[in-house]
Amino acid sequence: MKVVLFCGGFGLRMREGQGSAPKPMSMIGDRPLLWHVMRYYAHFGHNDFILCLGYGANVVKDYFLRYDETLSNDFTLANGGRDLRLHSTDIADWKITFIDTGLTATIGERLMRVQSQLDGETTFLANYADTLTNAPLPALIERFERSDATVSVLAVPPDSTHHVMDIRPEGTVTAVRELREGQWENGGYFIMRPGVFDTLRAGEDLVPQAFHRLIERRALLAQPYEGFWRAADTFKDRAELEDMFQRGNCPWMLWDPLRNGGQPLPGGRRLT
Repeated sequence: MKVVLFCGGFGLRMREGQGSAPKPMSMIGDRPLLWHVMRYYAHFGHNDFILCLGYGANVVKDYFLRYDETLSNDFTLANGGRDLRLHSTDIADWKITFIDTGLTATIGERLMRVQSQLDGETTFLANYADTLTNAPLPALIERFERSDATVSVLAVPPDSTHHVMDIRPEGTVTAVRELREGQWENGGYFIMRPGVFDTLRAGEDLVPQAFHRLIERRALLAQPYEGFWRAADTFKDRAELEDMFQRGNCPWMLWDPLRNGGQPLPGGRRLT
């Protein structure tokens, strides 16, 4: 399946310490967030990517045009450095289409602008370029394909330590609850059928406007997941992910058993 990734946001909350690089190009270890997201999909055999570019498009293009396989793969160097043999590769079998979708376009508008790249596709994947997970993608796709839904979205518990209060009109508090009790957050990792384009409008966004139309049609499928999921929305988020990488605690790196800890997926299958 083709994978559409939204890479064009300004990422203002991520700017501290990152210069002018777009948020998806913030580094986790020796690779940017965008690469980690793409590597997740490639792990499951989905390596035909469409990048919806906007702010910092030149940074994304330049990164892949100058891609260095030796940073994340073992290799043998011989003949005074003139011969290099990679033991494995990251992107040799990837196809990446770079599409400029504008500086200020919404996610919905970016998706509309790559519709022609998806001609003939009965199902495709889409996602933000800055959220990491170890969700079992084949199982998500299988459930979606058994449904009549137009769009599937990964539903995750809210990522907050705050509490919410139930309050009567006069101000009396009737309950204090953890935010995640009975509530779910949009976690991205969308699976879509072409019918999604019938719900998109210029000047609107995928969430909430297009989602509202899908809900009216009973065509939006939520797939709850309580395993590892992390959005890198702020500099603090990125710092925490960097710390996890340096400690070798990277549940999202399904392709690397030395770093993902071999944690089991739901159903008992291990992340190897």
